[in-house]
Amino acid sequence: MHPNPSFRATAKDQNLAFARERSFGVLTISAADGPPLISHIPFLLDPDTNTADLHLVRSNPMTRAVQGSVAARLAVTGPDSYVSPDWYGVGDQVPTWNYVAVHLTGQLEPLPQNQLSDLLERLSQHFEDQLLPKPAWHHSKMDADAYTRMLRMIMPFRLRIDTVDGTWKLGQNKPNDVRQRAAEHMHTYGIGSDVRVLAALMQSPISDPSQE
Repeated sequence: MHPNPSFRATAKDQNLAFARERSFGVLTISAADGPPLISHIPFLLDPDTNTADLHLVRSNPMTRAVQGSVAARLAVTGPDSYVSPDWYGVGDQVPTWNYVAVHLTGQLEPLPQNQLSDLLERLSQHFEDQLLPKPAWHHSKMDADAYTRMLRMIMPFRLRIDTVDGTWKLGQNKPNDVRQRAAEHMHTYGIGSDVRVLAALMQSPISDPSQE
């Protein structure tokens, strides 16, 4: 997370709402011997219980490392873009990168295998509901034996979230007119992911907590 408090003032509820809508992130845990273990995973966030449910393929080294409860962090990223100093329209600026990211940190633990099917149903429904009016996919469309074989290859897990940290780096440390100019150029020339979404966020009313 970026240390500048100007980028860290987003409320916990907004960070959780962003994570729930995105529902895809990078899960990391420390390995006993070697580099950290990293998995790119969809997840289902329950803000009421501060938990995120997810699944991993059984052959993933992370499944062997999580025998009980282990410290873990789930990084959820959003739009991002390079920012050229020329876009500000004022001197003495440097290149930077604006972005949105939320980190969910807590304890990762395995769930009973008999909870896997329900987890998968809830997870697929979360995404299928966003594809309306397409009829929602359901595992009943699969051959029953094929579905059973698939379930044996996957393990369910739950992240019990202790802390929620968010960075919304949108140029809050710049005067409003300077930030707006940068956003306009980003909308046209931005380099990154969902740059127009990021530009729109930069153009929204923003308060700098360091100036309050």
